[in-house]
Amino acid sequence: MSFLQVVDSGSFTKAADILGMSRSMISIDIKQLETQLNISLLTRNTRNIALTEVGKYFYDDFKRIQLQIEEAFERSQNLGTSVTGLLRFSSTNEFGQRFILPLLPEFCRLYPKLRVQYSFNSSLDDLVTEKLDMAIRLGNLKNSSLKTRKVGEYPIYLVATPQFVDTYPIENVADLADVPWITHSLLNWQDTQYLLQNSKGEKIPLPAIKSQYDSNSAAVIHQMVLASLGVAICPAWLVNDDIKQKRLIRLLPEFKLPTQNIQLLYPNTVALPAKTRAFIDFLVSHLIV
Repeated sequence: MSFLQVVDSGSFTKAADILGMSRSMISIDIKQLETQLNISLLTRNTRNIALTEVGKYFYDDFKRIQLQIEEAFERSQNLGTSVTGLLRFSSTNEFGQRFILPLLPEFCRLYPKLRVQYSFNSSLDDLVTEKLDMAIRLGNLKNSSLKTRKVGEYPIYLVATPQFVDTYPIENVADLADVPWITHSLLNWQDTQYLLQNSKGEKIPLPAIKSQYDSNSAAVIHQMVLASLGVAICPAWLVNDDIKQKRLIRLLPEFKLPTQNIQLLYPNTVALPAKTRAFIDFLVSHLIV
């Protein structure tokens, strides 16, 4: 920087004033640079300084690099403070189609310079590996290196069809061990977070269940339980209409399962990009389950 400033200002003294350094320090910087390159960059006399032929080439190259660095900083600062660029995020298919997709048109109209890439994904993949800015995930997730923001919650129900219950009567918790289940392959229903709780606050674990069918898709599980293939634990938002229409019934309604979180996961970075912050704020204010 000392070399560029000396050439641009035409004086060691002026360069020292601009950079807030002493004239002697500027001179030392230039001499060290010439020693490192093993060339003379400047010719000096009592009145002015001039670039040597090699110094002229070096100055042109160095100046071009400086401009590229300044442009890189400017681009990064603009991307960090304005909602532009590419926003990549994911959610589960079923939840996304019902709750996220209807919100996207308004969000996109608010930020017309933003490109959006939305994928459906049920796994808990590392956002850094997947190069995502954010993921919308359901359930009470275990701690990770990612930052999380809870934006809502929803109940989950034990459900089956009336026809299934006619074949497999379920009158108490123990009966759940003797019936076929339809489970989510990415979740462990024997986990302590799925304890049943009665009106007295007593918590009872689910018995060891027989998982005869499973899927990583809530929509598939939903259709399988509607087909009377087994008992399932489903999000209330997915089965409320079926319960109202008596296509499904809640099993052991005197017991409740823990509510599940709707969470936003995003990389644990020092500065959150403006595009990610804008989307988080938008979902917080608009998402209703």
